[in-house]
Amino acid sequence: MPIPSRARVYADINVNRPREYWDYECHQIRWGNIDDYQLVRKLGRGKYSEVFEGVMLPNEQKVVIKILKPVKKKKIKREIKILENLRGGINVIGLLDVVKDPVSRTPALVFEYVNNTDFKQLYQTLSDYEIRYYLYELLKALEYCHSMGIMHRDVKPHNVMIDHEQRQLRLIDWGLAEFYHPRQEYNVRVASRYFKGPELLVDYQCYDYSLDMWSLGCMFASMIFRKEPFFHGHDNYDQLVRIAKVLGTDELFEYIDKYQIELDPRFNDILGRHSRKRWDRFVHTENQHLVTAEAIDFLDKLLRYDHQDRLTAREAMDHPYFYPVVEEHRQRAAAAAASAAAEATSSAAAATTAATTGGHANAANNVTNSVCLGAAAGGGGGGGGASTPTNGISPADITSLNEQQQQLPH
Repeated sequence: MPIPSRARVYADINVNRPREYWDYECHQIRWGNIDDYQLVRKLGRGKYSEVFEGVMLPNEQKVVIKILKPVKKKKIKREIKILENLRGGINVIGLLDVVKDPVSRTPALVFEYVNNTDFKQLYQTLSDYEIRYYLYELLKALEYCHSMGIMHRDVKPHNVMIDHEQRQLRLIDWGLAEFYHPRQEYNVRVASRYFKGPELLVDYQCYDYSLDMWSLGCMFASMIFRKEPFFHGHDNYDQLVRIAKVLGTDELFEYIDKYQIELDPRFNDILGRHSRKRWDRFVHTENQHLVTAEAIDFLDKLLRYDHQDRLTAREAMDHPYFYPVVEEHRQRAAAAAASAAAEATSSAAAATTAATTGGHANAANNVTNSVCLGAAAGGGGGGGGASTPTNGISPADITSLNEQQQQLPH
């Protein structure tokens, strides 16, 4: 029997929250109006959904509409509840609405739109600083969801939307996300193969938020070494072999022994014996500008067999690798504060000038009024007014999403 494990951070978030926060099976979904949306074009498809660009009517706001494929109601409720709990969280994709086709009863999730650049093109062009910047933005999202008692369980480039022009990042696809409860056993059939942590590959079910940190480490390795994916297994068994060829088999067995995990007998014939490799073995002329001493140290603290030894999201954000990003944040904040202070000073000066000018004008008016009043004994006066123009806004046409869904491929 494997030894149970407990998350090093945020272990009791859901223990201390009311049941309705994490009990998604009892969640009552509030359905929006499907007629408020129109499909524009297909963006892609996944195992559990088809994704479209759409517009919100009548304001023509761009949105992303994720039409779910037939799946257990429990899974749909879990994704919606998690997205609602995380709504407004930093760099977490924003859920705008949940609608359902009245005929097919197919649910669809409506999200904010992100002008994403395909990662296979983008990652090859990123500078050292840009990699640090976007990793830091992703860590903000992970730190937030972990602090809310939620594991993403599917961190990979496909689920990280980046609008490079706006320097904006969003963590998407929360369909495999789950609430963390201490010592609970979870399904190991989560995450994509190249990003699966060793705990999943050895069938250790008592995992936690640290799974996301392994996946982040795999992403980071592929970015700095320009090797995508970094661990390229042909199946789940081969995936662990690929990891062992880098991190070593002795270290793997130490992990197995620590938690008393029984390794699948199939590994006996394929695992072999491998020594731990130095990270600098992956450096070459095309990536050496990205592989700094801080980068190697950071990577080494993420890609650890033992999930308890990996950096947490908060610890990762505090790593020296991100000092340049933190410094830029500090400088921007200081510049914004200075600008706000200058604007406040300018406004105060303008108000003082206006008050002084107004005081002189009032004094002059008093004198003028006195003269006028004195002269008014033999005369009279008149007055006038002005009207303020108004503008109207005509409503946009509304097109039903139902007609669009009838054209979708089955």
